[in-house]
Order: sequence, then structure tokens, then C-alpha cells
Amino acid sequence: MRALSARVDSLALFSPNETLEDLTARDMVYLTIPYARSEIEGRVATTDPQDRLAHLRDSQTMLARFTSSLENYGIVTDEDKQLWRASAAADAAKRRENRIKQYKNEKAIRGMIDALRATRGQPAVDPTTEFEDVIALLPSEKAEASDDDDDATRKVTVLVLRLLWSKAQSKLESMKQELEILASMPPSGPSTSAPPPNETDTTWRLDPSITGRSPLLDSNSKPLRPFTILPSGSRTRTEIASDVFRPDHRLPTMTIDEYLAEEQARGNIITGGGPASLEKPTTSEQLQMDSEHDGSIFGEEQSEAKRQKDENWARYTDTHRKGEGNTMNRG
Repeated sequence: MRALSARVDSLALFSPNETLEDLTARDMVYLTIPYARSEIEGRVATTDPQDRLAHLRDSQTMLARFTSSLENYGIVTDEDKQLWRASAAADAAKRRENRIKQYKNEKAIRGMIDALRATRGQPAVDPTTEFEDVIALLPSEKAEASDDDDDATRKVTVLVLRLLWSKAQSKLESMKQELEILASMPPSGPSTSAPPPNETDTTWRLDPSITGRSPLLDSNSKPLRPFTILPSGSRTRTEIASDVFRPDHRLPTMTIDEYLAEEQARGNIITGGGPASLEKPTTSEQLQMDSEHDGSIFGEEQSEAKRQKDENWARYTDTHRKGEGNTMNRG
């Protein structure tokens, strides 16, 4: 592509003294060379920001040359220029509105190109890549020079150049933003992660070993090298390792039977209930049966306890009405 560009420059196909009428449709195709070179430079894959910056600047230079040549020949209309001048507005809503207008303008130009090609029996071009538009402008091997310079061919060529100019303006805006980002990035220095010369193979190591006997702290108690605070005993190291390399959940330390026996010994398990509790007499019934043991000291004590309980209940019923404690009984 550079050789082709140099060949066109040596032949002096384009002159600032010429107008659009002085150019043939076949010569106008060569106006797309800077655009194609810009696309190639912009698509070079690189991981170095400085290389990307260099390629991006070359691509920007080629695009600026392409747009300038089209404007000098009057191929770009005033309406196209006005749309891109308004895109620099500070208001976000106006910029969005201008973007929509630019998209509609490109779509209208694309529609006119497809319509003119359809009248000549040519297929529509896939708009996914700009190279297809340039390739479609190239004359066929069997075509004569007079056939490539008819009115329809010139119209299609001019419309394609207008479409590429609009896309070039969009690319220039994107390049400007990317150049600002790349220019603000710090330059990448030499890598400092090279292994020491006395180590042959350290790919299996997780952390590089600290060679030498350099001091641990400086005069201001600032650490000079990494260190770990661990006991020197192997048994303690094993205990610490066992605390680290273990499951993330609590493991049981006793069986269920051992746990229930421990809880029962603490008195945390309530016993009783079941059919045996239904047959067991209540405290009042047990007191009644114990008071019937006449002639014994235990019977007399239980009889006196029953008498006091009955007397207390009679005294309570005299001072409290029936249902007085039932707060839900309102009627």
C-alpha cells in the first residue's frame, strides 16, 4: 500500500490546481488510498502502548490527508460539513441529536449508492467493512476507460467518497480520544521481575527465596526484607499448620449419646410425661390420700396440711368473686 501511494505521488495524478471536473472516475478511486492506509495502520495488533500510539498517529495523519483532499476537490457538500461542525457542541443532548442526523445522512447516501448500482445491474455492497466500498469502485479488467467515466459511475464514486469522508470524521474523533488516553499513560520501564542469575529453574516455586544474610530492620526500624513471626519449635509449627489446613466448618467432638448424657448431668433435660404421668395422682389427690393415714405422725401432718390448704382456699373465695381473675370474661 505504501508503494502504491508513492507511485501515485510520483505520477502526480492529483494537483491543487485541478477541480472535480478534471478528474475521471478511474482517477478518483486513487483518492481512497490514504483511507485504506489509515485502516491498515489502525488495525495493527500490538500490546505496547507506545507502538499503538505510533500506529494511531500514522492512521490519523492518513485520515486527515484523505479528508483534506476530498474537501479541496469539493466532493464534500456544505451540509455534510455542517453536520460535523455541530457535533462539537458542549450540550450532550445536541451532540446526540447531531449523531442521529449524521447516521441518517450516511444511511441516505448508502441508499443512493445502492439505487444507482441497482440501475446498472450491480449487486449491493456489504456495509460491514469500508474495504468493500473501495473494492467495488475498482474497474473490471474487461472494462474500457470510457465506460468507467460515464455519469452513473461518477455519481457512485462521488457518493462513496462522501460516505467515506463521513466515516473518517467519526474515526478522527475516536482517535483523538484514544490518543489522549495513550499520551497520559506512563512509559513502560524495563522489567524488574527477572530471576537472580544463580537460580536456574524457579518455575515450581511460589515465592522467591531470600538469599544472603541482609539485616532485617534498618536504623529507623523499617523492614528491609519480608519476614514471618513463627515459633521455632516443630511441634508448634505442626499445630499452627493443622489449624490452617482444615475444613472450613466445625467438626463434631463427641457423639450424640455423649452429648445427651452430658446435658442430663447438667439438669438440662426434662423427664416425665407419657402414659405414666396420666396415671400419677396430682398434688391435691396425693395430699388427700396421705391425710387418710390415721394413727400415724405422717398422717396427722398431712391432715393438718390439707386443713390449712382448705382454709386458705375458703378465705380466698370469700375475698374474691368468682371469675374475677378472668380478664377475658367481660359479660
